[in-house]
Amino acid sequence: MSKNTLSTDFRKVDVDELDEEKYRDDPETSEASNEADQVARREQEVKRLTQSSNNMEALKVCLEDPPVSTKDKALKERNFNVVLDVLTRFRAADVEKAVKSLSSEQVDVLMKYIYRGFASPTENSCGILLSWHDKAVTAGGLGSIVRVLTDRKSV
Repeated sequence: MSKNTLSTDFRKVDVDELDEEKYRDDPETSEASNEADQVARREQEVKRLTQSSNNMEALKVCLEDPPVSTKDKALKERNFNVVLDVLTRFRAADVEKAVKSLSSEQVDVLMKYIYRGFASPTENSCGILLSWHDKAVTAGGLGSIVRVLTDRKSV
């Protein structure tokens, strides 16, 4: 028989701290401000590129390093509006060429934004997003749809 049967040391360990997927409500302010600065810089860069009619480069800038780790919905919405603005600037004939110029990771991020647009449609975005979806599925295959629907990180 054990000598210390009345020991309560095991109660001092907080097992919830050991859980990797534990939700933490209070994000660090430095990370949040860093992501906000990053979105603002991206927005300015995209605006500059679209004003010079360089939509292809603007699309690539939009799709690199999206703010998926933030919980700030306003920041994600702001970034989504920038991407949607770029997608609506393309002519229908240029969509396929634009999608083919993207890497597979960029196509997956594009699909995330397309499904985000389907979730909150605006007056003319659905038709544009459907044409982008068609070309993205052609380029990325059905795997890109599966990766978007099963990924926990949203844009």
